[in-house]
Amino acid sequence: MRRAAGDTAPAPARRPKDRKARIALAGAELFCERGYHGVSVDEIAAAVGISGPAVYRHFPNKYAILVHATREVVGALLAATGEPAASSAEGLLDELLRALAEAAVSRRRVAGLYQWEGRYLTPEHRQEFAGSMATLVGRVAAPLRELRPELTAAQADLLVNAALSAFGSVTTYRTAGADTEHLLTRVAWTLLRTDAPTVPPRRRTAPQDTPATGPVRPVSRRELLLVEAMRLFHRHGYHAVAVEDIGRAAGMQASSVYRYFPGKADLLAAAYYRATDRLTGATTAAIAEAADPADALHRVVRAYVDFAFGQSDLIAVYLAENNNLPDRDRHQLRGAQRLHVEEWVGLVRAVRPDLLAGDARVLVHAALNVVTDVGRLGRFDRTAGYDDQTARLALAVLHA
Repeated sequence: MRRAAGDTAPAPARRPKDRKARIALAGAELFCERGYHGVSVDEIAAAVGISGPAVYRHFPNKYAILVHATREVVGALLAATGEPAASSAEGLLDELLRALAEAAVSRRRVAGLYQWEGRYLTPEHRQEFAGSMATLVGRVAAPLRELRPELTAAQADLLVNAALSAFGSVTTYRTAGADTEHLLTRVAWTLLRTDAPTVPPRRRTAPQDTPATGPVRPVSRRELLLVEAMRLFHRHGYHAVAVEDIGRAAGMQASSVYRYFPGKADLLAAAYYRATDRLTGATTAAIAEAADPADALHRVVRAYVDFAFGQSDLIAVYLAENNNLPDRDRHQLRGAQRLHVEEWVGLVRAVRPDLLAGDARVLVHAALNVVTDVGRLGRFDRTAGYDDQTARLALAVLHA
């Protein structure tokens, strides 16, 4: 067909200049939603509206997308805190906390990468990420120590990490906005103003691949399989662990594992139900023994801290691997998790009746996140009362 006079050929579609950033953002959102191994390059491409091969013009593989995405997450936080204008230590801190709250809320769909997807980074990239986070912590800790000269460097860093954990909790609920930013800024200030914290001594960790040993090693083979599976899932991630690995750690053949669990997913589900039952039982007992709502709130926080410190592998897997559960179990267990949160919300509002339910929910998620993040930071070490310190920080969040 001959083109009419004056007609021009349509201009070829131009590739957006920010396509690489779009791909990384889509990948980060999908990783946080479904886990690193649960996402393919083609699915990332579809989310951006391009073909799978087009992704490879920007990234050689899925891992490169993960690395870029984690750099973007911490890079956004560093950019947000890079040029504060305030002159006083208090003004500078307030400016930094507000900037971090805004950055966390605006990137809430990808901020969760800091917490769990780091297990998939190589040591080199993990060290790079840790170095960037140390720079961020240092920016906030410097004016904090100027404002509170009685704090040691380690104590200031711990309080700053607790505040960052509160900001990071936005990844655990659906809605967040300006009100959430203000509330989280208030939470962060509360944490930075708490008494000088206990900091556990540095300790060498046991080799990651050493099976559980000692007097607490379960006698029951089924229990032993659960313990070893949780340890391996925590250390390496669910997808990196095979049934053969679990059997070997428990001192049995893979064929023997199937006598107790039909498959790896069933083993994971059993651990989730175990954690849910234990948390529910501990929460129920804590409330039943309480003298009043304030006492009940204190007791349920303490029960959660005891659980997290006593079952650190289980709690880490419980929080990180729910996307790998079979569908029939995932929906049921997520419902149980929501009920646990709402139990806390009810107690917080009983103690603080003027607090809106939505605000109470934000505080509860922040407190739970602080327990797991601060606990992990100290390797869930009960030395010198670090578990007591963690409970005090969580309670401070709930009263912010």
